[in-house]
Amino acid sequence: MEAAIVNIVIAGAGQAGGRASEALRAAGFAGAITMIGEETHYPYERPQLSKQFLSDRTSQVAYLRSADAWRGVLDIDVITGHAIVDCDARKRIVATRDGRHFPYDRLLIATGTQPRRIRAIEGTSARIQYLRSVEDALALRESLHSQSRVVVLGGGVIGLEAACAAAKQGCDVTVVEGEARLLARAFPKIISDFVEAKHRAHGVKFVFGETVVSGIDNGVRLSNGGELAADILLVGIGVEPSTAVAEQLGLTIRGGIEVDAFGRTADPAIYSAGDVALQWSHCHQRAMRIETWANAQNQAACVAGNMIGIAREYVDPPWFWTDQYDLNIQVVGDPTRGDHVVRGDVGSGRFSLIALRDGAVAGAVSINAAKDMAMLRRLAGKPAKLDRSNLESPSFDLRHVLKSN
Repeated sequence: MEAAIVNIVIAGAGQAGGRASEALRAAGFAGAITMIGEETHYPYERPQLSKQFLSDRTSQVAYLRSADAWRGVLDIDVITGHAIVDCDARKRIVATRDGRHFPYDRLLIATGTQPRRIRAIEGTSARIQYLRSVEDALALRESLHSQSRVVVLGGGVIGLEAACAAAKQGCDVTVVEGEARLLARAFPKIISDFVEAKHRAHGVKFVFGETVVSGIDNGVRLSNGGELAADILLVGIGVEPSTAVAEQLGLTIRGGIEVDAFGRTADPAIYSAGDVALQWSHCHQRAMRIETWANAQNQAACVAGNMIGIAREYVDPPWFWTDQYDLNIQVVGDPTRGDHVVRGDVGSGRFSLIALRDGAVAGAVSINAAKDMAMLRRLAGKPAKLDRSNLESPSFDLRHVLKSN
């Protein structure tokens, strides 16, 4: 019989680690919980940094809990400003650089990701900005001033949210995207075109199909030989999983820490959650890292329960949102592939695009249509068959589909 679980260590003190800690206590785990994070901050939700926080200089970082609440209410030891630098899977112990050792019966790796960097631009005199931490967001917020020339490298969600914040403050904004359109990884073309038109209406310019090859004195040189002047270069070309702890422990890593539907790694004492975990997406029909607020919260809480014997597979479809100007854009599942159905009027700025595979919802995007998305989130990945003509009609109540399946 396996020994009782007394010590749980969580590598990573971000949203996933924080939510997992809360879930352990909510499930009745009374043993010791130690959460170790490299950042100097207590756990917080990262999406806020590229949204209102970036546009509103009065906004403060919203933390999951106060320091007193972590220690006094939940009895969780949160160690900030220290990375785990040494691990021993056989002895089940991890250590930080200052010499402290932490034994574990269960280890959760929730170390998240780090921004991809562009070394070629580091010789420029323009201010180079990444957007991952509180310090990054504060520095970018303070540097955005009217008439600033801002070049955003990467036309993904983070880059576009930052472009939106800069444009609203009167900056001269250009987005450089290596693909032929925006948001190509997660959005169908109709949505990419709609979002591009909204940004252009606010003065944002775009360069597609080109990459940055070098920094110049006051900007960057592109692969077509063109040059863009900039005061600020914001790099938003994606992230890399922080797998140093997993590598030391000899875990399987394939662009993320490989886990099963319960969050377990190849080592039965070690689990992984959040952005760093490579998990199966039923909607995408492949293993992938899911870099979303919802996954960092819900998958982490599910995995926490599994660590202490509450066996439950995590099968929620991926879901995320982005706010840009007056647009609230929500995405569920995989809307990129399938038979696309438009629900509503694209010209009105309030509609949904639904991807069907074999008659079932594989994914969807809603723009200013939160009521649609509330139902589509419940349908995504389910085998429920839908009638196309019903889906196309905004007057058709999607709840009828849920009731009949």
